[in-house]
Amino acid sequence: MADQPTSHPRKKLYIETVGCQMNVLDSELVVARLRDDGYELTTDIEEADAILYNTCSVRQHAEDKIYSALGRIKQLKKRKPELSIGVLGCMAQKDQNLILKRAPHVDIVVGPGQLARVPELLTIAKAEAKPQLAVSLARTAGSRDDVTSSFDNYDSDREPSVRPSPFQAYLRVMMGCDKFCTYCIVPSVRGPEQSRPPDGIVAEARALAGQGVKEITLIGQTVNSYKFREPDGRTTRLSDLLARLHDVEGVERIKFITNFPNDMTDDLLQAVRDLPKVSRYIHVPAQSGCDLVLKRMKRMYTVGFYEDMLARLRETIPGSSVSSDFIVGFCGETDESFQKTVGLVERSRFKNSFIFKYSPRTGTKADDLFADDVPEEVKKRRNHELLELQTAISLEDNMEFVGRETTVLVEGRSRSTTRREGWDGVDQLSGRTHCDRIVVFDGPERLIGRMVQVRIENASGVTLFGQVVTAERIASSV
Repeated sequence: MADQPTSHPRKKLYIETVGCQMNVLDSELVVARLRDDGYELTTDIEEADAILYNTCSVRQHAEDKIYSALGRIKQLKKRKPELSIGVLGCMAQKDQNLILKRAPHVDIVVGPGQLARVPELLTIAKAEAKPQLAVSLARTAGSRDDVTSSFDNYDSDREPSVRPSPFQAYLRVMMGCDKFCTYCIVPSVRGPEQSRPPDGIVAEARALAGQGVKEITLIGQTVNSYKFREPDGRTTRLSDLLARLHDVEGVERIKFITNFPNDMTDDLLQAVRDLPKVSRYIHVPAQSGCDLVLKRMKRMYTVGFYEDMLARLRETIPGSSVSSDFIVGFCGETDESFQKTVGLVERSRFKNSFIFKYSPRTGTKADDLFADDVPEEVKKRRNHELLELQTAISLEDNMEFVGRETTVLVEGRSRSTTRREGWDGVDQLSGRTHCDRIVVFDGPERLIGRMVQVRIENASGVTLFGQVVTAERIASSV
């Protein structure tokens, strides 16, 4: 009898992701590459053959979290010398050799522009028994073309098992940023702005739909800055791209984040209004309600411009919801400056706001030019005050949905409930409306991934609560 082929056990990969949606997508792409290299995912760090941390440098807390994790696994590396440890992403690009100095047990340090090389670098590090560093050029280290080419714009095969939901996926349309806000490290660690060719984006959307994805979220550092120039001179804008993606069979909802106020053009707003699959939800950070602070941040717009943009958006897209970002305690922010931000939030009535305390970042212009002169206790107080105001506004606006019916894409089981062993009854599910409000309701798991009609019966500042009206797909939406 012929010898049977020997099957080699697959290596175990543990990966932890910190930061934005871009990092979540990057981790998915890295896992896809490593899957082809003989790895399979594990949630047990003790059994891993490789441990990867995909990192963020936007705030100090995110970096501290990674250095703490690297400290905890030092003993694991001593017990398992063959274990591979990698630090990927923005912190790798920013700190580079500092990571190897602080954590010499790390095997690979790989910036976001070099992630396609992770399998190769793991192999080299093991073969040569020494750490491998792969990062892109600094913004000042060459011409724009040289720097751009050092940030490899790759998108490999997708890996559904990494996604929080099999029905939702991120789709990168651009990478990098050219805005250079003084507080932000992203242009340094993500490189120059690059828009992907639309044909590749549409092909990837079709592939995602073939995997059962119902909702795609287009991502970019400033996604509405998307602009791709074809060799023949034609230009594809984000509005044009949305129209092409709208025709992809199987995709039922399209979102895009994050937007820059100056690039919120009329053609984009009209596309959101006219394309039924595009969510009536826009995330467009304001960051501050004070012109002096915005100038110090180099945001390139005034409060008046932002409010005019917001009025134009709401006039063009009735029923839309808008969310924002704010930084409190930025350099030189006085009590008067902060109260102007409070006023902007009161007037704008955002669906929700993501509010952060300013954190100095080495390598940014703000760190070079301005003193971090707002005391920590003042930052905390302003953060709490603004969050309390936003929560009250969100509750008032959410209560207006009580008594209405709305279409919800069911994302999965609600995180606040635990299924009892042997229980065959209804679960508490959660999903989002067409304007991105979270809805929690009772229903069987078979509804996950479907559009259902829900009658809203109650609300909190962050959640709508309701009951399913029908499990059939509803074409219209609220």
